[in-house]
Amino acid sequence: MKATIWHNPKCGTSRKTLAVLEESPDIDVTVIEYLKSPPTADKLAQIYKDAGITPQEGLRIRGTDAEERDLPSADDAAVLTAMANEPALIERPLVETDKGARLCRPLDKVHEIL
Repeated sequence: MKATIWHNPKCGTSRKTLAVLEESPDIDVTVIEYLKSPPTADKLAQIYKDAGITPQEGLRIRGTDAEERDLPSADDAAVLTAMANEPALIERPLVETDKGARLCRPLDKVHEIL
């Protein structure tokens, strides 16, 4: 099985989720450091759709100015554009496999798509 993790190496939850993926047999992991290589707004929309969540649910609030900018109540397009332009606004880690996508907070959510 292939898995892609949108990863921030400074985040403990992201590191732990990556470890679960790397320790799982038969999983070919692709790691994308999203702060260096941010996804497009379209890619984010697809990930959130596959995960069954809204862009607002994928918005990182802690440590960002998202609330000051009213992003939690903004429309999907505005949130996705903001995330694509400022990837620090993306909550992490996001994981995609053939079985779907998940925002892996808590990290146990990764098991739902393995």
